[in-house]
Amino acid sequence: MADTAIASLINVEPVPTKKPRNNRKALKQKNPSTNEVNIMAQKLSEISPVPPPPSDTDPLKENHESLSQSRSSPKKSKAKAPKAKQTKQTSSFEKDMQEMQEMLQKLRIEKEKTEELLKEKDEMLKAKEEELVTKGREQEKLQMEFKKLQKLKEFKPNMILPLVQSSQDDQDKKKKKKKGGLEKKRPSPPYILWCKDQWNEVKKENPDAEFKEISNILGAKWKSVSAEEKKPYEEKYQAEKEAYLQLIANEKREGEAMKLFEEEHKQKTAMELLEQYIQFKQEAEKENKKTKKEKDPLKPKQPISAFFLFSNERRAALLSEKNVLEVAKIAGEEWKNMTEEERRPYEEMAKKNKEKYLQEMEAYKQKKDEEAMNLKKEEEEMLKLQKQEALQLLKKKEKTENIIKKTKEKRQKKKQQNADPNKPKRPASSFLLFNKEARKCLMQERPGITNSTLNALISVKWKELSEEERQIWNVKAAEAMEVYKKEMEEYNKSAASSDDKP
Repeated sequence: MADTAIASLINVEPVPTKKPRNNRKALKQKNPSTNEVNIMAQKLSEISPVPPPPSDTDPLKENHESLSQSRSSPKKSKAKAPKAKQTKQTSSFEKDMQEMQEMLQKLRIEKEKTEELLKEKDEMLKAKEEELVTKGREQEKLQMEFKKLQKLKEFKPNMILPLVQSSQDDQDKKKKKKKGGLEKKRPSPPYILWCKDQWNEVKKENPDAEFKEISNILGAKWKSVSAEEKKPYEEKYQAEKEAYLQLIANEKREGEAMKLFEEEHKQKTAMELLEQYIQFKQEAEKENKKTKKEKDPLKPKQPISAFFLFSNERRAALLSEKNVLEVAKIAGEEWKNMTEEERRPYEEMAKKNKEKYLQEMEAYKQKKDEEAMNLKKEEEEMLKLQKQEALQLLKKKEKTENIIKKTKEKRQKKKQQNADPNKPKRPASSFLLFNKEARKCLMQERPGITNSTLNALISVKWKELSEEERQIWNVKAAEAMEVYKKEMEEYNKSAASSDDKP
């Protein structure tokens, strides 16, 4: 655009080289009018947005001055005006040309930059296209593999898997326990039961008292309460405690039983899954292996028909001249055109071959049947041998078990014979002494109680005993131990004296 504008400007305003002095018409033609100057200024402003620097010599003013001078003094302007106009016009035109050249340089630089950017974009687009092509190929490969996998059979076990409790169920149970969702809460001790009964009375007596003050008053009163007054609260606490312990024992027992049941069920399901997976794998391997059936080399081959006997004879003569396809066509046409008399020798040969094949097949089948019978007999004999070996192993096992039992019985008898009835027995520990008495009391209170709940209750009671209460049983056990030691000393002395006697 800039180049074309410059060219147009150059064509419009030619630089005046020499002017004739006497010819007025040439001066009028070459000197531009005010309208032409305005048009040129507009064109330059459109091409070059940067305004030209202000100059003292403006062409418009010069034109106006020249026109005014020409009108006022025509004689003087004839000699002086053309030279001044020429110098001013050339200076303004040169400035415009310099500005246009600067603009052209800027445009060229911008054009080079844009071309570089376009090249970079083209390279980026090519790289992206290559990536897309590679991705498309990878996707096609993945789709092919996926189709192959879809063709294969999926392993679907024919069984119901065990229901395992989720983590959310466990969390819900824990939340219920925290909120008091159990069927029975932990029993409150006798002091708290007594406080519940006495709380309202103390609150009436001291209406302005706070929680801490009321609890302090109740604590002081509890110390002055007699044993008879405490007894009903203690009995109530003991009854609630036993019920609570029984409930916990039942829950523990049920939990242990469920764990055992789940473990056994898991083992069974794991074994069944293993067997099913092995079968599935074997079937998949059989399907993947596309093996041909192995032909028995001893099996007789099927005989050829009459047409094939004829074509075999003709093939040897025709192959030297023509192709295999042409030979087959010619042999077929000749066989169609042959008479019954011409076909008869080939048909008789085919019949003889068929009869021979049937005889050979009968003999082959008889051999196969005999082999199958022999295999069955061998398998039956092997089974008999295996059974006999298994019975012998069973007898050996039973003999070893009987020997172990007899040796154990003999040892027990020897111990009983050697055991001295006069020898003092070792005394029971403090826990066993407590166990005996507690068991008797619980059996009387609860006649239908099971042994497991009894043991659980006794262990809980033993743990709840204070140090003073346990000390009583420890003292009893220590006294029994001292008596046992004295008896053992006497027994050892008597045994030693009896051994010294002849």
